[in-house]
Amino acid sequence: MKVLVVLAAALVVTTGGAQAPTTPAPAPCTAQVQVNPSFERGTAGWTAGPRMVVLGTPERPAHTGRAYATFAGLDVTRTDLLRSTVTIPAGCGLDVKFFARAGSTETTRGDYLNMGLGVSGEPPKTRFSFAFDMRTDWQQYSAVASVAATERTATITFLSSESAGGGVTTFDVDDVTATLHP
Repeated sequence: MKVLVVLAAALVVTTGGAQAPTTPAPAPCTAQVQVNPSFERGTAGWTAGPRMVVLGTPERPAHTGRAYATFAGLDVTRTDLLRSTVTIPAGCGLDVKFFARAGSTETTRGDYLNMGLGVSGEPPKTRFSFAFDMRTDWQQYSAVASVAATERTATITFLSSESAGGGVTTFDVDDVTATLHP
């Protein structure tokens, strides 16, 4: 009989007791997902040409840290491409922010830098197009991919085009963050 009473008491404790506190799972839509936003590790996390990342100098410092991506500036006809692809989990959107500046001796719109954001399931879009008359000090720009019910990939692209003659324009990009949002 004693065994039966102990068993009944144990049953009451396990079924009617207080719930153990649980730690909430981290919000899935709050991470910064670009692995090398400031180019401090060269082109890690990016697809880039060989001379894309440079170390800042006192005359042309990086926005933060020591390095930044640079485009054009050679007075030759060529294009440069810098691209990174990140994953956007289901139920999340993406905020892309970056800093950019230019230095130029051009007087006509010949050299340019386009920033694009392509999200799977949507046509890629050029979000910004910069020319020789862009500001020479660092300015922040942003683009947004809206929330969707399915997982997607986003490709952040910077494409510059330079033409020989008519002056030289150098475009610089730094601190390219890709932050998830709910």
